[in-house]
Amino acid sequence: MDDEKWLERRYYGGDLPAEAERALHAAGLVWEDEEACETQIRRALSVAPDHIATNFGAFRFYYYRHRLKETLPHLETWLREAIKRNGLPEDWREVTPLHADFTHFDGEPRAFLFALRGYGFVLARLKRFEEGREALSKVAELDPDDHMRARRILQTIDEHVEDEDEEQPTQANG
Repeated sequence: MDDEKWLERRYYGGDLPAEAERALHAAGLVWEDEEACETQIRRALSVAPDHIATNFGAFRFYYYRHRLKETLPHLETWLREAIKRNGLPEDWREVTPLHADFTHFDGEPRAFLFALRGYGFVLARLKRFEEGREALSKVAELDPDDHMRARRILQTIDEHVEDEDEEQPTQANG
């Protein structure tokens, strides 16, 4: 398939404007060129700033370039949009298994869990451990079979925090 056909293909369900989808495809073609790729990501976001696909693309771009602070706003937007698409409470902390079927690893509920897991993971990477832990604990609660591997991430966070605590010098009482 030539690049032009690849750029014109449509597979985001039809609700993403064609110009934004084309920009996301173009970002893939120039992935190794950080500046050119970011230009395409920004173009997609300018056309569809709240769409899950554009924010997922921005999340991936910034995450894989270790620009975590720039990743977080896109995860937040992606999470808000996933909440809307699933008809969930605006505050993800209020979501329960009664709101959707989170036991299957497909569909819109999966998009919500994936966004929340990413959000929690990035918060933890930014050393905002309690916030990250809270988000990941919600994923673990909603995903009893741990398809999203939130429990493993929580375990890793706990081990990291314990290691940091052990490295802290103790102060003598004077």
